[in-house]
Amino acid sequence: MSSRQRAGGHVKIAVYAFDGASMFHLSVPHLVFDEVARSGAAPWQTSFFSEDAGFSEDAGSVTTSEGYTLGGIEGLDRARDADLIVVPSWIKDGVAPSPALAKLLQERHARAVPIVGLCLGANALADAGLLAGRSAVTHWKSTEELARRHPEISVEPSALYLDHGDVMTSAGTASGIDACLHIVRTRLGSAVANRVARHLVVAPHREGGQAQYIERPVPADSSGGAVAAACAFALEHLGEGLSVARLAQAAHLSERSFVRAFRDETGATPAAWVRSRRLDEARTLLETSQLSVDQIAAACGFGSPVTLRQNFAAAFGSTPSSYRRRFGDGATDGV
Repeated sequence: MSSRQRAGGHVKIAVYAFDGASMFHLSVPHLVFDEVARSGAAPWQTSFFSEDAGFSEDAGSVTTSEGYTLGGIEGLDRARDADLIVVPSWIKDGVAPSPALAKLLQERHARAVPIVGLCLGANALADAGLLAGRSAVTHWKSTEELARRHPEISVEPSALYLDHGDVMTSAGTASGIDACLHIVRTRLGSAVANRVARHLVVAPHREGGQAQYIERPVPADSSGGAVAAACAFALEHLGEGLSVARLAQAAHLSERSFVRAFRDETGATPAAWVRSRRLDEARTLLETSQLSVDQIAAACGFGSPVTLRQNFAAAFGSTPSSYRRRFGDGATDGV
């Protein structure tokens, strides 16, 4: 996702607040982006705004769905000065944004300010006309309604988040954390995103195409332990061939039982999970080592630099060399 950059890497992020929003939805962008600043990685600043006219002069307040009063809400001018605008959720399906909010989103988008709709926040972006002709995602329970109301949008029912650079949407609730970490990762690199995730005690990276939810329940401890053993084995042998048969052997399960347990536990196939971990390792090596692309391809199990480049471009929209220039040790492009 693209972003404006101020001197010193300073980034101002404006989060839309409204009566009835949950504390969780409102807190996610603050938790992730404020940790960037607290960790010393970059001077990111997050604030709340609303279109309520009473907030234009003095900070106002909203009442959350839990009944708490949240103060310090600023007016639209806060969003007009932002480098990134986040709509963290929405009032409910079918409720259009106010003319003032819709106009703000349209104007800032036209000025190349990225707009993010987390969870039901995709509705506000859709109603403002920012998602026409695009793919988008929202909470899985609301995908049919969004598709019905906006046939011009390709609604993806299973993705965690979709980033088009100028606009981004995420699936329900906790996937907002994944989307915000993705924003950190694309601007500041995987090392910073991993530190933020570690502080928040969440998974450092889940790809946007991963399933929103898993229909089957979490497997019993014995199965989970087997899958964990296979994952640990894979991480120790990323540079080697990791067939389903080899991973099943590490888990002490039959191939069929292993594949079923693995999907239940992770929401992904073994091949997709291994590919994602290899890409994570490739990014880390590009950021922190002097190894050539050929050497990284071999170390991460891609077999050839061509295969690495193809997978890297498909996942991140960049070549390994371009990624290294931006995020490698000594890179200065910032956010």
